[in-house]
Amino acid sequence: MSIKAYQNNSVETASPGELTLMLYNGCIKFIKAARKAVENKEIEAKNTNIQKAQAIVRELMVTVNTEFKVSNELLPLYDYMNRRLMEANIQNDGKILEEVQGLATEFRDTWKEVLKESRKAQHAAGDGV
Repeated sequence: MSIKAYQNNSVETASPGELTLMLYNGCIKFIKAARKAVENKEIEAKNTNIQKAQAIVRELMVTVNTEFKVSNELLPLYDYMNRRLMEANIQNDGKILEEVQGLATEFRDTWKEVLKESRKAQHAAGDGV
């Protein structure tokens, strides 16, 4: 199985929670690449990677389940991240990218814990099987 086929299969078989985790990881990966591009003065690579990170942030925004109170607290933070990414792109600012990467990492780590606790709860309940 090729790497691409494996990746496609991973996405197709992932739960919504795992997909969100993949989005966070992708966002972090693109921000890291953008930071490196800023350091190396590779403007096109910086722009491309920031735009990819922004697309992921926008995807996170549209997939937020607004039934939960915490979701309404996430939306302004995602909006802030998106605006900061725009500023970083315009200003070629690695510090802003570092800030947004920190936020994305915090969200990802929190989400990992949520998934872990959710799995424990499902397992304890016998997973309904």
